[in-house]
Amino acid sequence: MAVERPLQPLTSPAGDQTRIHDIGYRGYDGPRLGRAYARRSLYAQSLRGAYGLGRSAKTKVLPMLLFAVMCVPAAIMVAVVVFTKGHDLPVTYTRYAIMLQAVISLYVASQAPQAVSRDLRFKTVPLYFSRPIETADYVRAKFAALASAIFVLTAAPLLVMYVGALLSKLGFAHQTKEFAEGLVSVALLSLLFAGIGLVIAAVTPRRGFGIAAVIAVMIISYGAVSTLQAIANVQNHSSVIPWIGLFSPITLIDGVQSAFLGATARNPGAVNPSTGQGLVYVLVVLALIAGSYGLLMRRYKKVGL
Repeated sequence: MAVERPLQPLTSPAGDQTRIHDIGYRGYDGPRLGRAYARRSLYAQSLRGAYGLGRSAKTKVLPMLLFAVMCVPAAIMVAVVVFTKGHDLPVTYTRYAIMLQAVISLYVASQAPQAVSRDLRFKTVPLYFSRPIETADYVRAKFAALASAIFVLTAAPLLVMYVGALLSKLGFAHQTKEFAEGLVSVALLSLLFAGIGLVIAAVTPRRGFGIAAVIAVMIISYGAVSTLQAIANVQNHSSVIPWIGLFSPITLIDGVQSAFLGATARNPGAVNPSTGQGLVYVLVVLALIAGSYGLLMRRYKKVGL
């Protein structure tokens, strides 16, 4: 007859210390800030990075140096007007950025690749898209940040000139009108230069190549256009000078402001475009800005996806 034995508890093998712990995972019940917050954060971070803020000391040197180079001539002109009790500023607000276009181009060449090339090179773009952010948010934040940084660079010296003019008791209404025209001009310049610079920089993850390409487009194109305009002026073909100006970013801005903002053209012969030619300038500028945005959208739809 079989005898039933009581069940024995299962024993763990020697050395087995497996345990199950309740570590208290809980769902997140706090505020979800969403895409708008992520977009604003990316914009603020990119804008700060355009001047080296929040980064190493060496990254601050070039942008801050270029900012000083932009502002110092304006401060000197203001000092001369104040101490000599002059009746007008030696340089108009709309002319200032055109005079220092090389400095602006160097700034764009240095900061556009910094804004996007690093993300491409180190393949961090997919990390942005792992958050509640889409391609349009990334492109808009980067575009707006670089345009804002360029606007700060170009508007700051105009503000110095404006404050100096008021301290010199120059005509308030006249100075305010010209200051507003100058701000409109540099706002267009900022959007155009930011779009072109970002498109060029987004083509290559190599920052050095991006810098060289932006310099080539900005500075070499201006030199080539100015040379062709000088040749046309010498050969008494002044009617084609405004049309030649359509092929360089800085001469595009010069054409818009000389047609509609009361500025005098900086081309050889100082030929101002007609109203019809000015409309063509405006359309080309707007088309380049919109086209740059579209190309950036197309580029980043394929990155890391």
